[in-house]
Amino acid sequence: MGRTRPGDAGAKVLKAASTLFYRDGIHAVGVDTVAAEAGVTKAALYGNFGSKSGLVVAYLRERDRRWQAEIDRITAAHTDPRERVLAVFDAYEAWFSADGYRGCAFLNATSEFPDPADPVREVVRHHKTALHSYLRAQLQRAEPQRADVLADELMLLLEGAAVTSVVAQSARPFHTAKRLAQTLI
Repeated sequence: MGRTRPGDAGAKVLKAASTLFYRDGIHAVGVDTVAAEAGVTKAALYGNFGSKSGLVVAYLRERDRRWQAEIDRITAAHTDPRERVLAVFDAYEAWFSADGYRGCAFLNATSEFPDPADPVREVVRHHKTALHSYLRAQLQRAEPQRADVLADELMLLLEGAAVTSVVAQSARPFHTAKRLAQTLI
């Protein structure tokens, strides 16, 4: 293994953790495995993230950043707020179509960290709240009187489709959810 340059270890660890945590589950993957996959020492892992919990939080924050960038990319092609909302369903479907889809990483993390006070759960809440806020902001432009209720309903459609798609191993739930969203807005 080549020598890791200072500053590279954190990125390597985060990349390895992202793959392993999503594919195998957070609790199923130990720091030894992450460090070995990243080609760094455990000391480098701990030096960058402090603990496994710190690494899990960083992994979810990075996934949130990537997801927000994907939402921005997919919705940027639309100027109509209704179309931007519907494009979120397309973003979910695109995420599903990626290799190795195992559902929503944030919902998966929630099932592994049941304590509502855990920092992992705070990152999950932030992620879901940000998506709800995005939907609400778009709906506020299109349906100001119903924006709050519609954002709640659309979140249920999206989350339900995300879970159902894993069980069915199909993108069809996203098509159904988008069709229902079209009737709502």
